[in-house]
Amino acid sequence: ADTTTAFSSITHICRDVNYGWLIRYMHANGASLFFIFLYFHIGRGIYYGSYTFMETWNIGVILLFTVMATAFMGYVLPWGQMSFWGATVITNLLSAIPYIGSTLVEWIWGGFSVDKATLTRFFAFHFILPFIITAMVMIHLLFLHETGSNNPSGLNSDSDKIPFHPYYTIKDILGLLFMLMLLMLLVLFSPDLLGDPDNYTPANPLNTP
Repeated sequence: ADTTTAFSSITHICRDVNYGWLIRYMHANGASLFFIFLYFHIGRGIYYGSYTFMETWNIGVILLFTVMATAFMGYVLPWGQMSFWGATVITNLLSAIPYIGSTLVEWIWGGFSVDKATLTRFFAFHFILPFIITAMVMIHLLFLHETGSNNPSGLNSDSDKIPFHPYYTIKDILGLLFMLMLLMLLVLFSPDLLGDPDNYTPANPLNTP
């Protein structure tokens, strides 16, 4: 995680490493698809009234913000124009906090602007946070197991129930296969559809995109 080699390391992975381009595009587009399905999941929760299960819902909200932070930090790592300016604009939003805003922004940056220190700590957090997210998903599911998942009828009776396996395991496996197929179609046929062309230009603090 160094500002002098970050951009060229991505170029090296895509051009010189065996199937590096595939891993890179699966990672980048996988994150975008993850958010699309995540918003479907939230929409379903709102429609079915799942917010009445306070513990499950609140853990879910914390999870959403943690996932957004992880994705944001990951977006900064390639050190393209959009990475740099995205980091600058988003972190600067915190300066609107009264009294401590400017100090907080400089503390996050590790200096007086988005630079090497920022990139290094974002790299570290981008690696650590997925483990915290995994633990929080377990807690999310634990609370969900206590209340039971919601359904269109809004009823949760003990009658007319079916076993999780094989019915829901097959349903989930089919859903997973569908998502993987969608991801591979995106990666193999239009890998830059959800990206920004400016991120193929190395970060330049003197040139705004």
